[in-house]
Amino acid sequence: MPQVKLGDDSSPFGRELRRLRTRRGLSLQKLAELVNYTRGYIGKVETGDKPPTSELARRCDQVLEAGGQLVALATSEGLPRLAQLPAAAATFVGRDHHLSQLDLALSGDMPGAPWTVAVDGPPGVGKTALALRLAHQVKDRFPDGQLYVDLHGYSPDGQPSLPDVVLEEFLVALGTSAAAIPASTSQRAALYRSLLDGSRILLVLDNARDSRQIEHLLPGSAGCGVIVTSRMRLSGLPIRQDQRITLGPLTEDESILLLRTVIGNDRADDEPEATAGLARRCGHLPLALRIAAERVATHPHHSVDELADELGAEEERLDVLSTDDDSVAVRTVFSWSYRDLSGESARMFRLIGLHRGPHLSVHAAAAMADVTVAHARRLLDRLVGVHLVQGLGGGRYRCHDLLRVYAAERALEEEPQESRNLAVQRVLHWYLQTCYSANHVLSPQRFEPPPEDCPFSLPELEFASYDEALAWCEAEMANLIAAPRLALEYGEDAIAWKIPVCNFNFVFLRKRWSPWISAHELGVAGARRLGDRFGEAWALNNIAHGFRELRRFKDAKESLAQAMEIRKQIDDQVGLAWTLTAMGFVDGDLRQFATATASLTEALRIRADVEREHADNAQLMMANKQGQGIARASLGNALRELGRLDEALNELNQALRIFRDIADRHGEGYTLVKLGDLYARLRRPDEALANFEEALATRREIGDRWGEAETLHSRGRVLLDTGEAEAARESWHDALAIFTDLDDPRAEDVRASLASTPRIVG
Repeated sequence: MPQVKLGDDSSPFGRELRRLRTRRGLSLQKLAELVNYTRGYIGKVETGDKPPTSELARRCDQVLEAGGQLVALATSEGLPRLAQLPAAAATFVGRDHHLSQLDLALSGDMPGAPWTVAVDGPPGVGKTALALRLAHQVKDRFPDGQLYVDLHGYSPDGQPSLPDVVLEEFLVALGTSAAAIPASTSQRAALYRSLLDGSRILLVLDNARDSRQIEHLLPGSAGCGVIVTSRMRLSGLPIRQDQRITLGPLTEDESILLLRTVIGNDRADDEPEATAGLARRCGHLPLALRIAAERVATHPHHSVDELADELGAEEERLDVLSTDDDSVAVRTVFSWSYRDLSGESARMFRLIGLHRGPHLSVHAAAAMADVTVAHARRLLDRLVGVHLVQGLGGGRYRCHDLLRVYAAERALEEEPQESRNLAVQRVLHWYLQTCYSANHVLSPQRFEPPPEDCPFSLPELEFASYDEALAWCEAEMANLIAAPRLALEYGEDAIAWKIPVCNFNFVFLRKRWSPWISAHELGVAGARRLGDRFGEAWALNNIAHGFRELRRFKDAKESLAQAMEIRKQIDDQVGLAWTLTAMGFVDGDLRQFATATASLTEALRIRADVEREHADNAQLMMANKQGQGIARASLGNALRELGRLDEALNELNQALRIFRDIADRHGEGYTLVKLGDLYARLRRPDEALANFEEALATRREIGDRWGEAETLHSRGRVLLDTGEAEAARESWHDALAIFTDLDDPRAEDVRASLASTPRIVG
């Protein structure tokens, strides 16, 4: 992806570098002396004429005390084309005055601030529908694309989206490497604002709980547009009165027009008074109107008047439950439509109220209801047909927050407690088993604690390929993060820690560390409540990886220290070896290579003991071998940094033999590249290039395109050192094509290699 030039033609990195340098009172010449780069090169980086190298970003970040922000900006690929807006409602009607007012507010002159509009109003009044219609209407004014997020401000499970998690998702969407995202919310917000500075992006922040939830999500400069919806009036937003509206029910004419779009003009014309009466009974609320209209449309042999009278009788029954007229109207229509369902469809709707994730797959629904997948799909499609559930495509469904609350109420009143418990247990076991299966496909050699014995017969998902397993994990990420909370609520403490632990392979690939940490914190709570020391140690060990990737090294070390103490107490030697290896990773990141070497060496000693004691356990032996390979490859890197090059070569060669012995092609390709890097350090370019060629063949064979690009990049450096500049450029061009196609931030490093500089090359 080409470097994006915005605003004053400088890059986000260049603008932030200039701002930080000026704040410190440093001239270009002084900064150049401090970071050991030429003044001319840094000047071109500031103006956007040269891309920053990763080394320049690291040095500038240290000198200017940027807290990792410059490093993160350097790894960002600029602004990709973003198109996250969901489709606007097909049955949207009216609201012309509101649309005109907000459209005008999103086109005015707001120096130094983004164009922002806010829509508030009660549930079911159509805030999201209006926001999406407006967004699609004005999106051409924002050529850099659109970002959308549902903040779940009033989610039935009481868990609004956390700003730091939303920022992480936005930063990834904006092209930032997940590994380069800062740890704190304020640092993430600063990086986010830097990336948006000078751009023209439209943001839709839907269903906000309050102003505090969105304050870090707002851009800091003009050019961007922001549409916010909330049930509350967001008084903390610094906007004028004409930039905010409180949305009420539709007018009578608008309500009748909406009914006409669903039930047909002929039927509405035949019974105009009944149609108007139906609109009044729905409180002129769009959500209620759409559901009621669908019920009328599916009963063509009944008059509108008869159906409206039926709704009136139901309204009288529910009126005692609430003094809120809007609530009565919505609940009345829900009840009216719900009681028209068949027994199985009604039960499926009730069970959906027990689910905690943002959406539900047909397989998960089948597990909850104890029916076949085909039958579950028919039941869910029936719910879609009456607008109680929304189909998302790909066998996935979601439910409006109000409908989920109503479904949960129905489950509590009509579903026996034993039935509710069984439904939740079934879906939790399904998530655990399927998560385990998918992650096993991603890395079959890795040891994972075995899943719980399942007392149920559940629908199975078979993953025919690595890509299928990866796609499932990606689609289910939010549900897998929500599942531990549901498990704790229903006393399934073992599942609470096993689901996040079993999802390790996927999260390690995708590096979604904030939700990873929150899920494991719930897992730690579950293991402790259960008194499962083994599970507690695994969860603590895994959570440390998230802390490490977020550069929270102190937190990582504390978690690993707790895990190590537990593993020593329960004599979990396999787990102890993993914890020592993780400590080696953290110490390596801190450039404490001697300490890292000691931890990795001890991990290898323990693994040798495990191999002797459990030689008859084939599965454990494969996992132990993989652990040895990982530890030896990491030890080789640490030894290389200590200048102990012969020892490093020995460890890397042993790691290579291990990975080949267990047919771990990913590990083999990785180690071959590290060997090539070491041979380059040893000034043995022919052997370095031979290892790179072998790594290329291996990685191409298994379809590891990222690994192929990494190898091409390393090979290019050695080719340049041997005087083969054109061959080096050819290798880098091939690497750049792959990294760009994968939208990987390492493309910037390759561009820097291609661009070169007198300082770097000379």
